[in-house]
Amino acid sequence: MDDFWRNKRVFVTGCTGHVGSWLTAELLAKGAHVVGLLRNHAVRPLLRQNNLISQIDVVHGDVRDYALLEQTLAHHEIDTIFHLAAQTLVGVANRVPLPTFETNIRGTWTLLEAARHNPTVQRVITASSDKAYGSHAELPYREDSPLLGAHPYDVSKSCADLIARSYAHTYDLRVAVTRSANLYGGGDLNWNRIVPGTMRSVLRGERPILRSDGTMKRDYLFIKDVVRGYLTLAENMHRADVCGEAFNFGADHPVSALEMVETIIQLSNYPDLHPIILDEAHNEIQAQYLSVEKTRRVLGWQPCYSLEEGLQETIDWYAAYLGS
Repeated sequence: MDDFWRNKRVFVTGCTGHVGSWLTAELLAKGAHVVGLLRNHAVRPLLRQNNLISQIDVVHGDVRDYALLEQTLAHHEIDTIFHLAAQTLVGVANRVPLPTFETNIRGTWTLLEAARHNPTVQRVITASSDKAYGSHAELPYREDSPLLGAHPYDVSKSCADLIARSYAHTYDLRVAVTRSANLYGGGDLNWNRIVPGTMRSVLRGERPILRSDGTMKRDYLFIKDVVRGYLTLAENMHRADVCGEAFNFGADHPVSALEMVETIIQLSNYPDLHPIILDEAHNEIQAQYLSVEKTRRVLGWQPCYSLEEGLQETIDWYAAYLGS
């Protein structure tokens, strides 16, 4: 569907976030007319490159502002919505949960309600997370696994996920939900996250720091793969077996935090570095990883990048950005 996005009017909440910036760049490359919601003036380096931010229509405001969202969708005659705006930091959610609940839950129903009242809207893709599943004895998570979020961030994603699909089943709004693994790729400047933090350390020849004991197992997906997944899902929203459904996006290759750090070290110029293990992480699930069987079967999507390939592209990006 090479021409699918040409001249499509697309609204991206969280357009300057990690996924949002890569998605916005790809939509622009495919000829879409992008309208982006910005809560503040911070712009990711990816959108500053080639001045991509100047190529979109910027709306300043909060995803909880119903009047603003309704006016934006109507004024710009939006066809497609990618709802990515969220408070994504688990530690922040644990310390101060109310802003996370407000943004992630209220922000979702506010946007969906505005979309329901705008007839130009043809499809809404809402970003959930593998964290929405909570802790399960049986892994990998499948889309019919119950949503058992227990801690504030996880609960916020469980709630937003259920609300999004309720709008599909109750109001016939074309909504689908993405549940993604841990995402990595250039442009993420949250140095507390395992990939950017480790890469900054090794590019400086410093020992990387692990907050956990290193045994927590996760699935890690390269940013270009998940962006392709978002677009593929949106392109298939006219189908009855897609609309109202949730889809997992992962790499089908879970690794421990220590294995992730050691892989990054081996790709660096300092392969003899050893991480510092703090064992200070709390309120985090021991193992989380996804089955992508449904996504592969229904959408024909599967990851193209191996962990090493994705990490190599990512470390190259950070090396250029940090001048290493």
